[in-house]
Amino acid sequence: MRNRGQAAPLQQTLAVVREEVHSRCVVCGAWNTRGLHPDFAVTADGSVQADFHCADVLEGYPHILHGGVIASLLDGAMTNCLFAHGLVAVTAELTIRFLRSVATNRTATVRAWLEESRLTLRRLGAELRQDGQLMATATGKFIEERHAPAGAVSR
Repeated sequence: MRNRGQAAPLQQTLAVVREEVHSRCVVCGAWNTRGLHPDFAVTADGSVQADFHCADVLEGYPHILHGGVIASLLDGAMTNCLFAHGLVAVTAELTIRFLRSVATNRTATVRAWLEESRLTLRRLGAELRQDGQLMATATGKFIEERHAPAGAVSR
């Protein structure tokens, strides 16, 4: 468990790594004008989270956020959690449970945390909540591609 004083260096690492290796990402890339752009923040326990407006242009069925968007948000949250810890990895496996329909034209919160780190394999968990209700969960396995940029603050 990390204390509040450790969140700031992790937030700095998140920003540096995301800018260097992920700036065009469709989920979180600052340079992708058509991206989803959740603003991930590191929490006191080392997880990341972001509020996301579920715009109606992202619906699948009427008034329901498309499942692919939900999957992208959960995967993106886990990737940003890795960035916060100075890790660059790609998704090797993604398992999602859709528990409830996510309504459009409302805000949802996506959160991710690091569960296990072994050599180059990382296992993470994530969730998406709306109005306090758990709507979807995910687990992911990520394979480290390379080390973080030199300017990143390591864990």
